[in-house]
Amino acid sequence: MTHTAVFRFIADDARALYLSVCQEMDDVGGRSSARVRLAGDDTLVLEVTAADISALRAALNTWLRLINIAVEVRELAVPQEASR
Repeated sequence: MTHTAVFRFIADDARALYLSVCQEMDDVGGRSSARVRLAGDDTLVLEVTAADISALRAALNTWLRLINIAVEVRELAVPQEASR
């Protein structure tokens, strides 16, 4: 039985976030796989599939952390007021 989780992140800079994390798609463990894609101009979609619930949890921890770090770095590099 496989387990899948899908997250959608709506952000003005979804493309920048995608480019930050898409390079990691090939670097996954043997028990899980992840796909990151854009849905429109403002939505980043993360889909993680795993062979068991423990592998899903571990993969989600990794991917959600990667996306969170990309958001934090983007906020440091381009402060909200400067992007307006």
